[in-house]
Amino acid sequence: MNESEFNQLAEATMIAIEEAIDASGADIDYDNAGDILTLEFADGSQIIINKQTPLSQIWVAAKSGGYHFDYDEVNQVWCLNADIDRDLFSQLNIYCSEQSGETVRLGSL
Repeated sequence: MNESEFNQLAEATMIAIEEAIDASGADIDYDNAGDILTLEFADGSQIIINKQTPLSQIWVAAKSGGYHFDYDEVNQVWCLNADIDRDLFSQLNIYCSEQSGETVRLGSL
């Protein structure tokens, strides 16, 4: 995937995350500025999601740690450590649930 394709895909993913948050009904505020999507929870904690263009990755920083997601072109999913069962949205559900103290289901692309 070239840089232009990565940027388009990463931007579409960020928008999909915002839409999934809106649809979930979860008490999560978000702000998207300069390719950085910040999720903020009622307790003041945050999850930071940003694209790393040179590495063609999406990075997530949560209370539980930092995570790097690569795009699996065959399965068309962002996955953690090349594990398609640990896709970006399923992992965000875990991170958001941990930080919000409630079950969060964001869906997927």
